[in-house]
Amino acid sequence: MKKFLIKVNGNQYEVEVEEIRVDGGQQPVKEVRATAPAAPVAAPAAAPAPKAEAPQASATVPAGASTIKAPMPGTILRVNVSAGDAVKKGQVLLILEAMKMENEIVAPADGKIASVNVENGRSVNAGEVLVSMA
Repeated sequence: MKKFLIKVNGNQYEVEVEEIRVDGGQQPVKEVRATAPAAPVAAPAAAPAPKAEAPQASATVPAGASTIKAPMPGTILRVNVSAGDAVKKGQVLLILEAMKMENEIVAPADGKIASVNVENGRSVNAGEVLVSMA
């Protein structure tokens, strides 16, 4: 049994690895068993997120407009609205594909689309502004 210290995302773990044999001792197989975490290590400061290089349909959000942000990272499959469109609460504004699933991004309230900040095929990060509503 061998012990190793492994760091994952700034957290340090003590891991025991034991070599066992199968098929009558012909082939070694490693088994990994994690024990309680070692003393916590302070996580390094997060680097600022890189700016998206893809062109945006409209990079600005009008003053006083509410924003609809991406709930998770993904790819825009379809944009169903454009600036100036009137929308009702619950209307599908766009489709965001994340983890092989299509997620409908809907209007939180009745209003008018002030700007659309994404286009079909664009990758977005969590928290990125997708649409703004007046």
